Amino acid sequence: MNASTIMLFLVIVAGNIFAFGLFVSPVQTFRRILRNRSTEQFSGLPYIYALLNCLICMWYGTPFISSDNLLVLTVNSVGAVFQLVYIILFIIYGEKPTKVRMLGLLLAVLVLFAIIVAGSLQIVDFQTRWMVVGLLSCASLISMFASPLFIINLVIQTKSVEYMPFYLSLSTFLMSTSFFLYGLLNSDAFIYVPNGIGTILGIVQLVLYFYYDKSSREDSKEPLIVSYE
Repeated sequence: MNASTIMLFLVIVAGNIFAFGLFVSPVQTFRRILRNRSTEQFSGLPYIYALLNCLICMWYGTPFISSDNLLVLTVNSVGAVFQLVYIILFIIYGEKPTKVRMLGLLLAVLVLFAIIVAGSLQIVDFQTRWMVVGLLSCASLISMFASPLFIINLVIQTKSVEYMPFYLSLSTFLMSTSFFLYGLLNSDAFIYVPNGIGTILGIVQLVLYFYYDKSSREDSKEPLIVSYE
């Protein structure tokens, strides 16, 4: 076993661990939903987007589309299961409009995924099929990684990290880095390009977190009543 094979194996193991950490990060939210038996004001849309992304990337990782992409296949298979469970909980505990909307969106995602699978299998040339599904997975990943830009802007405006959980940002950064290295080792631009973008955005989030978290702590040390003597 050469050095590159060992490195690839370690990246696969690390990627699965970090991805699992990312997938379980909403657990606290769903504990609250289960406890209150209501989805309250939480939005289920991120889980719909995440499910579609996981399904497309899972399909890309199968031998029908690309070879030697075990990490992509395993991680996104597990991720799809987690997102499906979260969506089902929204359907169970949401108000009637939420139930209807989430059920409709879930069906739309499944139909779209079925169209992608059936359509790509109609492409006889393997290289062309790989290119088409690869572009779809790359676009899906980039759109998912672009979503934290709103949070980054909010943190800068409010100078507070209240709405940017540290462990979620850390898990995103670690998983993106693992996939970026995996893509480089596999020479797969459809993996390392979007995850390279995700790694950079992850670094930005962590830098902002430590900067504004430190500023908040320093402000809290100032006396509540200032004496002018």
